[in-house]
Amino acid sequence: MPTASALATARTPRQLHPVAWWSWAIGMAVAANRTSNPLLLVLVLAVLGLVIACRRSDAPWARAFQYYLVLALVVIVTRVVFRAVFASGIQPDDHILFSLPHLDTPDWYAGIRLGGAVSLEATLSAAFDGLRLGTLLCCVGAANVLANPKRALRVLPGALYELGVAVVVALSVAPQLVESAQRVNRARRLRGGHGRGLRPLRSIVVPVLEDAFERSLRLAAGMDSRGYGRVGDVSRARRRITGLLLSLGMCGLCVGVYGLVDPTVPRLLGLPAVATGVLLCAAGLHAGGRRVQRTAYRPDRWRTPESLVAGGGVVCATVMFLTVGYDPTQLNPGLYPLAFPSLPLLPVAAILAAGAAALTAPPPVRRSPAPRPGSGAARDPRAARPSRAGDELAGV
Repeated sequence: MPTASALATARTPRQLHPVAWWSWAIGMAVAANRTSNPLLLVLVLAVLGLVIACRRSDAPWARAFQYYLVLALVVIVTRVVFRAVFASGIQPDDHILFSLPHLDTPDWYAGIRLGGAVSLEATLSAAFDGLRLGTLLCCVGAANVLANPKRALRVLPGALYELGVAVVVALSVAPQLVESAQRVNRARRLRGGHGRGLRPLRSIVVPVLEDAFERSLRLAAGMDSRGYGRVGDVSRARRRITGLLLSLGMCGLCVGVYGLVDPTVPRLLGLPAVATGVLLCAAGLHAGGRRVQRTAYRPDRWRTPESLVAGGGVVCATVMFLTVGYDPTQLNPGLYPLAFPSLPLLPVAAILAAGAAALTAPPPVRRSPAPRPGSGAARDPRAARPSRAGDELAGV
């Protein structure tokens, strides 16, 4: 049971360990991938939105979750449109909604239909698949919104540090573009620009691209000043052994994770492959970490709130994976015959338990109070720009 001091520490505003947020988000993603039940997927999205609304910071990149929701909607619409255009698998008992013009395909294109009848069952199946993929994207977006990816570099092993830098830079592209677009749009409104459509697009795109170029230069300067790329004295044989161990370990992890995620693969193939891959990767990381010399200023500590948040995601993924205590068919309801999907209670409880991260995680650190409407304290949009080289690596 948590002590009074632990509860007081949990209420103190601070940044939660990034690994805790990523573990929680990955657990939610695994849970979403195990089901096509629209009720459970909508519940996962609702939990993501609740946790983000309660525990996101006031940084500009923390307001990017709405764009992931738009991307999820685009995925759903695209999936439905493609299923309607490339119509296939229409059953005699399907409920036909409408018919598209049918195009005859050559013999070498057999098995693919262009146009034809569009049924309600096929549309619902495509919508459910798109909803599942969109929920996975929102889980990744939640991790990007709640945890600054740059802070995760502190906890990466030395052997993966340079690879982690590349991944972090790639993951930071979308939040930084959102931040730049918001800053440019705010500056345009201060100058009296209120046009919409394609005409003011140039006044937004050009400054955003210019800002992205400036960020790249500052990032390169900051990485150079922090000694990125410096390695220790390691023999060629040790480098080859390290590369071999990591390669075999990653292959084992890929096979094992695929076996765990795909319900058609025997479980005996997934767990041993994951265990073997973890052991090989651990050995490779231990051997390869000696060639990278780095230090961390004020490293993040793992405390009770981190365990509670990460544990919620792990419990949610475990309940959805084991399918014990409820009917597994409720996770993937059939469409023949058409019926309203049932809601299994145990997965619902697991998803809601993961949503407890909105309470167990400490409050985020607020940089500055938001300006009151009508106060006249308009901030210069240029003040939001980083003024020091390498600010993109802040917190590393």
